[in-house]
Amino acid sequence: MKSESGETVTADAKPWDIRDRTFEFALAIVRLCRALETRSPATGILSRQLLRSGTAIGANVEEAQAGQSRADFISKYAIALKEARETIYWLRLLAASEKAPGSKYGALANEAKEIAKVIGAIIVKTKSRGGR
Repeated sequence: MKSESGETVTADAKPWDIRDRTFEFALAIVRLCRALETRSPATGILSRQLLRSGTAIGANVEEAQAGQSRADFISKYAIALKEARETIYWLRLLAASEKAPGSKYGALANEAKEIAKVIGAIIVKTKSRGGR
């Protein structure tokens, strides 16, 4: 099945347009952080770190769309990849400290890993073909 942007969409209807996917992921991060914020001072600090990195992924993907050059495009995606990896770290830390709801953590961690793979593939493809 094809999305409006012409990209493939799976049967479970996950958007394969990376901009849509990272936006939906950011919304889920905002919701989780809102729930975590009131638990304890330490959890509040961790949730703010998660909020920063989890929402920065999509912001950098959006910024890449207006890249001034191929190198700028790749650079913005590389930053998005770093933010995805940082987000995975904060999710792992929250889960290990038993501060995050288990099912929410697992779903978000899996999605962050999948997003990181997609972003990595975009970087490799862009580098290999010499253009956007």
